[in-house]
Amino acid sequence: MQTLIPCSVLRGGTSKGLYFLAADLPANSELRDKVLLVAMGSPDSRQIDGMGGAHPLSSKVAVVGMSDRHDADVDYLFLQVAVDSAQVSDVQNCGNILAGVGPFAIEQGLIPAQNDSTKVRIHMVNSGAIAIARVHTPGGVVDYAGDACIDGVPGSAAPVVLEFIDIAGSNCGALLPTDNVLDRIDGVDVTCIDNGMPVVVMRASDFQKTGYESPDELEDDIELKTRVESIRLQAGRLMNLGDVSNKTVPKMSLVAPAREGGVVCTRTFIPHRVHEAIGVLGAVSVATACVLPGSVAQQVCASVFQKGETRMDVEHPSGLFTVQVDIAGDADDVQVQGAGLLRTARLLMQGSVMIPDTVWRGP
Repeated sequence: MQTLIPCSVLRGGTSKGLYFLAADLPANSELRDKVLLVAMGSPDSRQIDGMGGAHPLSSKVAVVGMSDRHDADVDYLFLQVAVDSAQVSDVQNCGNILAGVGPFAIEQGLIPAQNDSTKVRIHMVNSGAIAIARVHTPGGVVDYAGDACIDGVPGSAAPVVLEFIDIAGSNCGALLPTDNVLDRIDGVDVTCIDNGMPVVVMRASDFQKTGYESPDELEDDIELKTRVESIRLQAGRLMNLGDVSNKTVPKMSLVAPAREGGVVCTRTFIPHRVHEAIGVLGAVSVATACVLPGSVAQQVCASVFQKGETRMDVEHPSGLFTVQVDIAGDADDVQVQGAGLLRTARLLMQGSVMIPDTVWRGP
């Protein structure tokens, strides 16, 4: 016997995951995580006995429900299901999976669709921050077809515009959680930043890398991965994240001068695999670092501080990621007022995921 749990599969940005209504999963978080591990087929490097795609970018979960907050329509809890270990993490947001939350909420009847476009205010439970998603809904129906293109995804789709409000320091307590724009760990200059995603920015050249290597080349370099992980573990404590040995944050981003028309080139460990592109909120944090005088990113890209809305293209292995950051204050006291970007999403499947009754006999 197996328990059938209603589930949708959506591509959100450059990730893919299982989307559940909160009411359809166990209320107990420990039991919920056991259910999700089975649903994904973890731990197993191929995730052959579950719905996972054998990669962190396709082993993600969104849990969505109506929100009790006055400033939000729905709650969105992101859960990263490890591929080859029995771990489910809730310590970070995911901006790519976020792109599918608005369409999912409308499809499930949580939010009534408007003519032309529908605004969905989303409480990101992991950090407590608010995001606004604008979903294309001509005639009151979610439309996934369109001419918006994002690097890392083939073809085109309808745009999902995401606006982030008050995300600076949402995970670590401050935009610069170490109180420094520049720290030094294991002899390497780093900038620890949190504008929606905790990221440690480092010069690729400090690791004798160009910063233009492929993800596979970087993953095959055991010495590099060992050095990066050593810095990550130390940075985690400095960033108020505690022991991060079993956490998926902070992300580690190697930066190099742009060469494809962007502001900076990135290669990002997430944290042990190298992203084929770059995460949404990871890109926001890196782009923000580019405007902080004296940061590693600013030194690499040689950008000049400027107030107001600044549009920046962050280069990654699959192309460019465009981020818009609204900056106030001055060079000695940079204040981030908001960030926005464009993603796409597509509903891939609706149905039920099957969970053995020996794991959970649902209602």
